[in-house]
Amino acid sequence: MMLFGNQLVPDEEVRVSPLDRGYYFGDGVYEVFRIYDGRLFEVQGHMERFKRSMAEVRIGLPYPLEELENLLNRLTEAAGIPDGLTYVQITRGAAPRSHPFPAAAEPVVTGWCSPFLRPLKDLENGISAIVREDIRWHRCDIKSLNLLPNVLLKQEALDGGAGEVIFNRGGVITEASASNVMIVKDGIVRTHPADHHILRGVTRSLVIRLAEGLGIAVREEAFRAEELASADEVFITSTGSEVMPVVLVDSRPVGDGKPGPVTRRLQQAFEAAIPAGSR
Repeated sequence: MMLFGNQLVPDEEVRVSPLDRGYYFGDGVYEVFRIYDGRLFEVQGHMERFKRSMAEVRIGLPYPLEELENLLNRLTEAAGIPDGLTYVQITRGAAPRSHPFPAAAEPVVTGWCSPFLRPLKDLENGISAIVREDIRWHRCDIKSLNLLPNVLLKQEALDGGAGEVIFNRGGVITEASASNVMIVKDGIVRTHPADHHILRGVTRSLVIRLAEGLGIAVREEAFRAEELASADEVFITSTGSEVMPVVLVDSRPVGDGKPGPVTRRLQQAFEAAIPAGSR
């Protein structure tokens, strides 16, 4: 089943026009929810971010946000997937190709669920990352369909045997291709502030709350590439990656080359926050 408009329909009944502005302009926004134990996780954080993204690009949801939340819950229940992802997007709709907003286009809402298993091996051992210049636009706070820079640089990382690419904008570390970046130095967690250069990660926010609950200091402040290189620990956070240790950056070990103690404490706190059926 898929979400199409305000209905749940079989996949084959979804019909989207090739004139949809999502195809030729990437004119839309999206959101991805994690499914744990058959239920959506951190729902309100994702719904609020989706609402904000729509407002920033001036696309109006054709029905109340509460109705969308209900539809996504129904879609997830119908999928019957214990562990997975629920994806939803909205585009400005179909219209002849022209840059200005079309007067008569109706926004198109689509959504679906897919299986996604927890990356347990990587969570235990950590991953490697490369650092590349941040070539994206300057509104990374909007969860836009325009992801080509992320796609190209993530593929470069994968082609070289790394698991993620970390972005460097003029010497300042912003985030990664599909995750937020945090470093640990002298027991203090640092992460780029939630401005227009990063996506305001739902998992990022959760991890900050968990850290505060553990008495771990968190500073939302910019840090430079050389501080990343000299960090005691590095980890990324995202809906799919959870709290993922990064043990190699540009082929150089982070700390002793193993997931560090602060990362482990945050992983344990995150583990306790997810439904028991998915642990």
